[in-house]
Amino acid sequence: MGVLNVTPDSFSDGGQFAELDSALAHAQRMYREGATLIDVGGESTRPGSRPVDVERELERVIPVVEYLRDARMGLISVDTSKAEVMRAAIDSGAHMINDVNALRDEQALATCADSDVAVCLMHMQGEPRTMQEDPYYDDVLNDVITFLRERIDACVNAGISRDRIVIDPGFGFGKTLEHNFSLLRGIEQICQVGQPVLAGLSRKSMLGALLDRSVGERLAGSLALATLAASRGVSIIRAHDVAETVDAMQIVGAVTRGH
Repeated sequence: MGVLNVTPDSFSDGGQFAELDSALAHAQRMYREGATLIDVGGESTRPGSRPVDVERELERVIPVVEYLRDARMGLISVDTSKAEVMRAAIDSGAHMINDVNALRDEQALATCADSDVAVCLMHMQGEPRTMQEDPYYDDVLNDVITFLRERIDACVNAGISRDRIVIDPGFGFGKTLEHNFSLLRGIEQICQVGQPVLAGLSRKSMLGALLDRSVGERLAGSLALATLAASRGVSIIRAHDVAETVDAMQIVGAVTRGH
């Protein structure tokens, strides 16, 4: 999954692809490099970020979705928690809704249930603006698994079949460095929940904390985390550096398949 942030303030590439022409050019590049899904986001969810209104998010996201649809550039994911944006994205051709709020908003849940798109349910403690202030868990792995099971059940009860559901433990979303590594060590247990697992580890602040590297210097660390995650059963790797990550995933696939 290639990341396409059409925002001025995302943590790793804020402003680079905020203009439509640059966003479309980057989408084309990621598709050529091997991205199966392109994840379009019009609202930053970095720690400390502030929400944007529906109209602004629609202006950022929908033209990109329509272009990707018309160009037939793989599967389209839209990263949003707003029901109105979800509906417009689905109507414009999106194949997946990627919600950091795990469809806890009833309107968002109903919107996705009234469609045939896939959904990605992510765990987040708190909200983006405050989530990193003092995250705490009794047992982060068990807490995250319990939450994801509850959200899966809520979706199924709303009419979303299990074969449409992806789960994401939410690395960096209301977690300390040790929380993140505890989740990665236990990722196989998350995979055993029974749904495909998505991992967003690319360029995360956990790498900065561990390696003392700036955002633009975290490629090697991102590839190491992606390789560990994929080798332990993660199905979808969300990445900013698509070409390099595709190469790494080809190696993982060759080794795990035995050819």
